[in-house]
Amino acid sequence: MAISAQEIEDLIRDGFPQAQITITDLAGDGNHYAAEVIDESFRGQNRVQQQRAVYAALKGKMDGPNGALHALALTTKAPE
Repeated sequence: MAISAQEIEDLIRDGFPQAQITITDLAGDGNHYAAEVIDESFRGQNRVQQQRAVYAALKGKMDGPNGALHALALTTKAPE
């Protein structure tokens, strides 16, 4: 089952209400996305910590072979 870009943004927005979020469907198939998440809460965190926080916000949508989201190229950073 595919997931929409809006669903991904909504999940991330729940965890990061003030973030600047850009979602791109890379393959047009609803399974391979790129996301850029810029949020103040990332300041002082390394990339692994930032990305773990975003994956946690996805609430298991990427878990296992039956996950709704197959691949997510993730870019995270604090605002400049």
